[in-house]
Amino acid sequence: MMRYLRMIFVAVLAIALVTVSLANRQVVQVSLLPGQFASYVGHSWSAGMPLFLVIILALLAGMILGVIWEWLREAHLRQESARRASALNRLEHEVGGLRITHAAPRDEVLAILDAPRPAGNAALAKGAATQALPPALR
Repeated sequence: MMRYLRMIFVAVLAIALVTVSLANRQVVQVSLLPGQFASYVGHSWSAGMPLFLVIILALLAGMILGVIWEWLREAHLRQESARRASALNRLEHEVGGLRITHAAPRDEVLAILDAPRPAGNAALAKGAATQALPPALR
């Protein structure tokens, strides 16, 4: 659904740009400096171009300036996010180490009892434990 909406938006935008371009084909003189200031510099830096190109270039320059402005404005947020991600990674590593050290048995007897048994010995131990029980509890 979003794919079709995006395609419709792009089509409408393309039609609007073509319409503006066809309606504004006359050539205009674009100067970089005002007339009075250009006489002091000695060069006017001007060019003739179609009006639709001036409009599209102005829109493009505004979008680029907006992206740069937002990127600079949000720099402190990216910095804070990276700092917090680093702290989170360090704390997760520390918690993992604490789980290993605190989950370890403190008594050697408990460590022996908690150790996994080989498959053959487990069956023998189960059979011996069952035989040790009174018949009523089996």
